[in-house]
Amino acid sequence: MVINEASLKRNGVQDFVTLRATAIIIAAFSIFMAGFFICTPVVTFEIWQGLFSNLAMKVFTFLTLVSIMLHVKIGLWQVLTDYVKAASLRLVLQYVLNLIAILYVVVGLFVLWGV
Repeated sequence: MVINEASLKRNGVQDFVTLRATAIIIAAFSIFMAGFFICTPVVTFEIWQGLFSNLAMKVFTFLTLVSIMLHVKIGLWQVLTDYVKAASLRLVLQYVLNLIAILYVVVGLFVLWGV
């Protein structure tokens, strides 16, 4: 009998779909930003502020930040499950790294909505 001790109510299909969906969002944001830099000959503060003052851009950026957080959370869980065998150390590392990922989203939110 196989016991899944590495997960707490995790579903492999759900993780797979979440990783693919977040990867698409991150790729779309990266392509958009690359296109912006390619099509804009000179990026000034006014142009940059104008881009991020648009509500659609704020929502797209926030969605990308949350996608990065979810992508990192699942990826770190997979890596830590594979390479850190001590359960207590793995839980502490997951807690700290997930806290850092959430902190990045919170800081990004304050920066984003401060424009």
